[in-house]
Amino acid sequence: MTEMKTAIGLMSGTSMDGIDVALLRTDGENSVERGPSYYVPYDPQLRERWKRALEVAKAITERTQRPDDLGESEIMLTLCHAAAVKSFLVQNGLEPSDIDLVGFHGQTVLHRPDDALTVQIGDGALLAAEIGIDVVYDMRARDMTFGGQGAPLIPVYHAALSANLPQSCEMPVVFVNIGGISNLTFVGSDGTLSAFDSGPGNMLIDQWVEAHGGGAYDKGGRIAASGHVVPALAERYLQSPFFSGNVRRSLDRGDFLPPKVGEASLADGARTLAHVTAAAILKSAAHLPEQAKTYVVCGGGRLNGVIMKEFAELATGQGATVVAAEAAGFDGGSMEAEAWAYLAVRSVRGLPLTFPGTTGVEQPVSGGVLAPAKS
Repeated sequence: MTEMKTAIGLMSGTSMDGIDVALLRTDGENSVERGPSYYVPYDPQLRERWKRALEVAKAITERTQRPDDLGESEIMLTLCHAAAVKSFLVQNGLEPSDIDLVGFHGQTVLHRPDDALTVQIGDGALLAAEIGIDVVYDMRARDMTFGGQGAPLIPVYHAALSANLPQSCEMPVVFVNIGGISNLTFVGSDGTLSAFDSGPGNMLIDQWVEAHGGGAYDKGGRIAASGHVVPALAERYLQSPFFSGNVRRSLDRGDFLPPKVGEASLADGARTLAHVTAAAILKSAAHLPEQAKTYVVCGGGRLNGVIMKEFAELATGQGATVVAAEAAGFDGGSMEAEAWAYLAVRSVRGLPLTFPGTTGVEQPVSGGVLAPAKS
């Protein structure tokens, strides 16, 4: 029997709102025991710093480059993650010696799959030294070396979770992660695995609302609920070549931009972008091997009532059911962080993280860099 490992996963996504922390016991294959989770929001000053990092990173041509103050931002981000891990351990009565590994995503500041270039700032060696636990990081890069898009990486974890779905979730099932960018994982009745980014998630809504003084995001979809869809604006997004192209590709934060000022009111813009998020999922799902029967939604977007209502109505028209991750027995807020813990265990065991059907990589490949804790 393969040894079970206790791992912590750390995720800071494209929304740049905070750090998700989750504990998992797993063998990196089919055995998964989910533990507690924790969330640490970034304060506004840090969010602004990460936004500036996106601009600075545009000058990068080699993965190791850290122009301007990006190196300082990397250290700050790493120390924020170290503090999050320490707080999580204290809250759960754990010691560093209780944890075998930490899976560290870092913060994506540049993702250009067409150039085989992806950069996640986050110093794995510094994190390992700060928390006294071995850290696995930089898990996207090797996929690109073998011709992959570097995303999405979560599908192999979704496949493990699919074995524990309730009978009410009819197969084939699609896990939908609505973060800043949305992605899909298709798990067929025969175990077929297919995955790709499906379009903008919360990112455009967050940017639109924040730019118009409505806060950092549209909590619960309340702003969108008071608006109306602007058809011409919605169609402009949904007619993007991204949805009709024969090759599925991963998205960067800059591939879809928010509407310009004056194109809609605050509420109508939020409502239109919520519709785009939902409709984009099904437009991209048309590229899956077969029609899904169940969509399981995780990520922050599942908390936006307008997105979920739109998505459910559109999916019903195709004979499919939409459920939030919690209704399927999972934690939709911590699933990405759990996945990074799972991937860390797979990495140290040399198991594949990505597959031809998930990132377009030439062959199943492992990845990640192990930073051992300093004594």
